[in-house]
Amino acid sequence: MAKTATTTKKAGATAPKKAVAKLSFDTTTLVKKLISEVPERAREVLVYRFGLGASADRETLEAIGERWGITRERVRQIESAGIDSIRNSKQFTEASPAFEELAEYIKNLGGVVAEDELLLGLAADEKSRNRYRFLLVVGSAFFRERETEEFYARWHVDQSTAKKVHAALTSLYGSLSDTEVLTESEILDKFIEELHQVNDAYKNEEILKRWLSLSKNISSNPLAEWGKATSAAIRTKGIRDYAYLVIKRAGSPMHFSDVAKTISSLFAKEAHVATTHNELIKDDRFVLVGRGLYALAEWGYQPGVVRDVIKKVLVKKPLTREEVIEEVKKVRYVKDNTILVNLNDPRYFKRLKNGTYSAA
Repeated sequence: MAKTATTTKKAGATAPKKAVAKLSFDTTTLVKKLISEVPERAREVLVYRFGLGASADRETLEAIGERWGITRERVRQIESAGIDSIRNSKQFTEASPAFEELAEYIKNLGGVVAEDELLLGLAADEKSRNRYRFLLVVGSAFFRERETEEFYARWHVDQSTAKKVHAALTSLYGSLSDTEVLTESEILDKFIEELHQVNDAYKNEEILKRWLSLSKNISSNPLAEWGKATSAAIRTKGIRDYAYLVIKRAGSPMHFSDVAKTISSLFAKEAHVATTHNELIKDDRFVLVGRGLYALAEWGYQPGVVRDVIKKVLVKKPLTREEVIEEVKKVRYVKDNTILVNLNDPRYFKRLKNGTYSAA
């Protein structure tokens, strides 16, 4: 089976359902005209490489080389020669209005766009996207930046703007703390501060969010909160992460059954009560603070049973019974009697002559 070329999509993202661009030219007709100018073997390479034939699969240089018994480099040379033939052809010159229209479309998106978003916006099916991908490669006005550790693959028509956007995103990421969470308006304001000498026409919400999506390091959660992509408040890979967002949003401890219900209603994710409870138990971000009640460890809650909490509140100095109750109830949702039963256990605590208690 031939190896196919792939593109990397943003983690956790699904192809958004959006309106497809309505450009005036027909890509099927245009692509046929352009490749008709190419020698037969080069035309075959282009068809295989871009998925322009019966199959939408895009093959690698290696796969094509294996088919013909030639090296990967030789296939690359044939492909490059075929593209040069197109660019030097009469059909290419006559197609300039179509390329200009496509370039204008990209400018209206902000001049630099993530590859996946651009292609999804241009066509609804893979074969059509393959034709647009081919036109982008052939057209002299379009430039592709490869995927890196910092950015997703993207296309641009303005080298200067692209560099400024990349620099601004890098600087924005550096300004964020590991746990910082910002509202959408806050992240956009900070981003604008980092964008220097960029055309003000590009500084609208839609384009700014499109540029933010270029970064692998900056992301948003389902609540439209932004921060570092690795932050616990941003990444959402499973029930545990959704539970974290739910409890953080509530701002106070929640019963695991309520957490499950809120996940289902807020995020439209199936969350069984038992499964949710098990995930909360296994994750150090959550602390059991009462009967089925969970809080976030980042709020200052410490794991352990009531006895462990009493030990911690008595570390600094002996306390009266009322003081122990008050301190324990700051971090545990339990009845006074539960605290007193533990406090009066002589194996762990002792009552001093002045009526205060200390660890045994």
